[in-house]
Amino acid sequence: MADAYVVVFAALMLPAGLLGDRFGRRLMLMAGLGVFLAGSLAGALAGDVNWVIAARAFMGVGGALVTPLALSVLPSLFGPDERTKAVGVISAASALGLPLGPIIGGWLLDHFWWGSVFLVNVPMAALGIAACLFLLPETSDPASPRVDALSTALAATGLGALVYAIIEAPGRGWGDGLVLIMFGAAAVLLTALVLRERRAVRPMLDMTLLARRGFLFNTLAATLVMFVLSGLLFVLPPYLQAVLGQDAFGTGLRLLPMMGGLLLAARGAQPVVERFGPRAVVSAGLVVLAFAALLGSRTTVHSGYGFTALWLSVTGVGFGFSVVPAMDAALGALPRDRAGSGSGLLMTLRQVGAAIGIALLGSLLAGVFRDRLDVTGLPARAADTAGDSVVAAHLIGERLGSARLVASADSAYVHGMGVVLLVCGVAALVSTLLAAAFLPKGAPSAADAAETAGTAQTAGTAETAETAETAQTAETAQTAEEDAVPGMAAPAGDARQ
Repeated sequence: MADAYVVVFAALMLPAGLLGDRFGRRLMLMAGLGVFLAGSLAGALAGDVNWVIAARAFMGVGGALVTPLALSVLPSLFGPDERTKAVGVISAASALGLPLGPIIGGWLLDHFWWGSVFLVNVPMAALGIAACLFLLPETSDPASPRVDALSTALAATGLGALVYAIIEAPGRGWGDGLVLIMFGAAAVLLTALVLRERRAVRPMLDMTLLARRGFLFNTLAATLVMFVLSGLLFVLPPYLQAVLGQDAFGTGLRLLPMMGGLLLAARGAQPVVERFGPRAVVSAGLVVLAFAALLGSRTTVHSGYGFTALWLSVTGVGFGFSVVPAMDAALGALPRDRAGSGSGLLMTLRQVGAAIGIALLGSLLAGVFRDRLDVTGLPARAADTAGDSVVAAHLIGERLGSARLVASADSAYVHGMGVVLLVCGVAALVSTLLAAAFLPKGAPSAADAAETAGTAQTAGTAETAETAETAQTAETAQTAEEDAVPGMAAPAGDARQ
């Protein structure tokens, strides 16, 4: 159920941004919200698991449109002096879903049937469509590249295979035949995509965007931040639920300190960037994020929630001051006519970075947990089940009346969580060095602006010649924001969380 959304979401985000450039960003945004609404309604009314999986995949189509297009409209709506604040608002709103998912979902599951967690999306998506219709001006670029069906298929299948392999590797094993086949297929498909796009006059995947230093290194910084943040957030729900004994509703509430730090950083990012420049702010934010992870790695079984709330708050501050200026600078480096496809590339790389973080760090956590768990005296089947996750170990321990197994599970999980957070801290410090060394100091120079204008003019000329032989064909889009499966704690080594 979880993979169906994530794989489709990551696979279609890149071509989805191009559809907005080509056919209108407001139109595609509304279409994406409509797809997400329909998928949510289908999920709420589904009668068996196969229909739930299909509905989740359909919602992933919607999410793939909404996520990049929500960003791509910013350069048209806001000038450079306001864009940082706008990116901060979007980042804070997106991150707010992390605790709101378990909080609202847990409350709904306590009072209504399971389909209500899908049904709650319907009025939200309807409000989004109405807001787009009445408040958002239409922006597009008729001279943007045409939608290349073969390139779209290569991008979707290549990214889909890559994300699927990353998600399944911790559970199946990195040497599993299916995982290796998926990695190989992803390498072949994405290589074919790059080779095809390099020969195109107006490529769908514009590799020249990566030649822009401001876009490349700010995108890399945002991707590394998502890698670190995914590790932080991956380990927390099982810790809060199993070790500290919270339910789904309580777990969501206890993630709120991170939102407080993020809102503080999102509000203060713009004046700080104006004073010190994006490179200094992104580097400082990564240092704060590293400190939060290293502080979290000192958590013990007896630390209690107060200590967790402390380093969660610091995490939110570091996340806000690193990812908001990085994304703003990356968007600012894009030519206006490539806002949709460029933001699609940015969000695709962020999503892949998060998937890699969850898979690699989840595999590390699962290995440390299983090695440290004391299953002496347990039947072989019970011992194997207990090693799956801290939640499973608690269930086995309670069923067998073994307080020793429960205590060992708590100790093993907290130790594994500390190792993961230590790795996250080191990764954040490495990201700090890269940001300080390679990020541009400030806004694009006049020469860069002239180059951008020249690129747009050349692109428009090339497309004018091509338009005579190509009829515009609109595809029904995809979209909406990524939702969580509330109330369920994934096993420690399971990337499906």
